[in-house]
Amino acid sequence: MFDAVRNNKRIVQVFLGLIILPFAFWGVDSYFRSSGGGDELASVGGSSISRQEYSQAMRDQQERLRGQLGREFNPAMLETPEARQAMLDSLVTQRLLLLHAKKSGLTASDAQLIEVIGSIPALQEDGKFSKRRYEQALRAQGLTQTGFEAKLRQDMTLQQLVQAVSDTAVVSNAAAERVIAIQLEERQVSEAAIRPEQYAAQVKLPAEAVKEYYEKNRQQFEIPQQIRAEFVVLSREVLAEQTTVSPEEIKSAYEKNARNYVAQEERRASHILIQSPTDAPEAEQKAARTRVDAILQQVKKSPAEFARLAREHSQDPGSGPKGGDLGFFPRGAMVKPFEDAVFSLKENQVSDVVRSEFGFHIIRLTGIKPGKVRSLEEARDAIAAELKLQAAGRKFAEAAETFSNMVYEQADSLKPAAEKYRLPIRQTGFFDPLNRAAAGPLASNDKLFTALFSDEALKNKRNTDAIEVAPNTLVAARVLEARPAELRTLESAKAEIEKKLVAEEAARLAQKDGEAKLAGLSKGESISLSWSPPQTIVRQPMRGLAAQAQRAIFKAPADKLPAYAGAALPNGAYVLYRVSQVSSGAAKGASDPRVKAQRAQLAQLSGTEDFNAYLAALRERYGVKIDQAALAKGDGEEAPAPSPAPGRPAGKL
Repeated sequence: MFDAVRNNKRIVQVFLGLIILPFAFWGVDSYFRSSGGGDELASVGGSSISRQEYSQAMRDQQERLRGQLGREFNPAMLETPEARQAMLDSLVTQRLLLLHAKKSGLTASDAQLIEVIGSIPALQEDGKFSKRRYEQALRAQGLTQTGFEAKLRQDMTLQQLVQAVSDTAVVSNAAAERVIAIQLEERQVSEAAIRPEQYAAQVKLPAEAVKEYYEKNRQQFEIPQQIRAEFVVLSREVLAEQTTVSPEEIKSAYEKNARNYVAQEERRASHILIQSPTDAPEAEQKAARTRVDAILQQVKKSPAEFARLAREHSQDPGSGPKGGDLGFFPRGAMVKPFEDAVFSLKENQVSDVVRSEFGFHIIRLTGIKPGKVRSLEEARDAIAAELKLQAAGRKFAEAAETFSNMVYEQADSLKPAAEKYRLPIRQTGFFDPLNRAAAGPLASNDKLFTALFSDEALKNKRNTDAIEVAPNTLVAARVLEARPAELRTLESAKAEIEKKLVAEEAARLAQKDGEAKLAGLSKGESISLSWSPPQTIVRQPMRGLAAQAQRAIFKAPADKLPAYAGAALPNGAYVLYRVSQVSSGAAKGASDPRVKAQRAQLAQLSGTEDFNAYLAALRERYGVKIDQAALAKGDGEEAPAPSPAPGRPAGKL
């Protein structure tokens, strides 16, 4: 049952990704006790989901996304109504499954729990479970053994339920073959474009056309309110630049971490790969081995020809065109059989055939960089930079609260905070909500950008709150100047409108002519067109092929070839397509990876439908109530922030 936990079974991962969130490690029973204190956002079978649980889940999700996205993470992505609803739905789904598991007496046994923990590679030494590593891993994550095992048992219980549903998903061979025949169909297609530029000279606009368009679309010519702002940035990096470290501190850090300055030996190798996965049919593996043996004989006869033979024969798309060169790499960078062979060779020596999970390799060692110890002088700059960052991290934690309070309490100027922390006050050019680029760094955070257009910022010229725009980075801004919204004059917009109307009419004429030509071609008429060379078109998204063109190509009847289709593209062109050959997906063999992928996708879709139906039945059986009004107010408990000054409302940085 729990092989999937270890083997990452895809369909179960999909479902568990929807329902398992990194909550605090409570036992299953704790979900069904009254949480007390009101603030109920939802109830499932009489068991309440409190605002506290919801807020904790939101904070955990925020930290998880921050870890995944780094500087790209924007907290505002979790502040939308859709994100709040999705989070609550996840909580409801998890609660439903846990409630049903409890009612059904379903739980993971101690033996199953031990089996799963013992199979986690990170907790093993020499292929066996290590209690020492287990305890170290728990301490590193700030977890207790009881808490971790309770959460894992809960997740395994959910695994049982999900797997019980997903494993019953069945797609008949007949249905799968029909879908595969359609989805993997390929068509050989030539195209001929009819471009609107050819018809622009024919367009004669009515005298009043420009004015009429202007009057009907005045909103297009409104220039929104624009502002110019100043801002200060308090970050760990800025504080690091202000920090100094002594030579003694650098020397002490070097001596304490001496092993960090030992560079591993690196080796450079080239290889010739003949692909043959370990699960390939025996006949295919034998054929690949015969081929690689023949190449090895050529290499032994002429070692200097290794690069040429690699370019001719290697099936590694990355290194083959480069003569097989893989560059320098240390131990641990390659799969073990390959690595063992490389680090056993002498320079310029060629290996025998090496088998890996990718196929058969012939390897030539082309260079060795011996390991060495970096001296204190060589490591000095890197150590100094790291010590500065560490010190700046501590300073930032101490400064964040004071900085936030200063920009709030002295809200008519950023100067006091800037002077205290020696921060430059930077300025932007004019920008508006539709032209964010001119806002520079202020444009990257939705919460900060929105705050600049609030009444407090615009009318009262007050500082925004200090807002966290990235880890260890706070920004506060202030509007310097505002320009009111205005309407462009007809005269200033006239040329722009004329160009637009001419382009639209030229595109209409191109489409009309294209449709006429398509009708003639479909009737068998001979029409002179400049057709491109044929290319293979598939149903999957293709770069450079518009979706409407792809739909038109595959709607063309295939019973009589050539077949013709046409599509109007967003750039105004009308493109004709000539289908000269059709290959059904039914001709693809069962070993084709695309066939396997289609079957897996069909099974996943079927499993998703079954799982959704299962959840709907559980909702009806146990009853689910959601307080949408309470949810619309937000999560109510924000992530921890510096303590506010007296009289200041608490808020998230």
